[in-house]
Amino acid sequence: MEYSHSDTDLSKQPIGYWSWAAHKAVITRTRTALAEIGTTQPQWWVLAQVARADTPKTRTEVARILQGYLEVGLDHMDSEIDRAIAQDWITEDTEGRLSLTDAGKAFYDKAATLQDELWAERHADVSDEEYLITLKVLQRFIHNTGGRAWHH
Repeated sequence: MEYSHSDTDLSKQPIGYWSWAAHKAVITRTRTALAEIGTTQPQWWVLAQVARADTPKTRTEVARILQGYLEVGLDHMDSEIDRAIAQDWITEDTEGRLSLTDAGKAFYDKAATLQDELWAERHADVSDEEYLITLKVLQRFIHNTGGRAWHH
């Protein structure tokens, strides 16, 4: 890969711009790929939470977990859960617990395969060590500027 600047010049570039550009590229690619199979990124998050749960989670639990993802908010997550129900991917019992339908399991498997492919695409020529260092540096930037990420 050819980089935009020499190492000396690149080390002086603003993190705000490059982290924003990386965010925009990754999110655009992810959302475009998910749209091509008929879903949104928030609907994928809902499916993943329901599919990967050890015990069924309620609508409220799922919405609260996901509300901070890219700042989508509680109301938006609630409507995405409604859309997943309307797609017949999940059901909701009388106590608000969510479960995958057979169609939801099949679609989750399809979307999970796509997410694995997108992960491999993003990580091409990036070692696990480089990735780990990148995340640690970004978390230090968040900490150093008094910011908060979802895990705080």
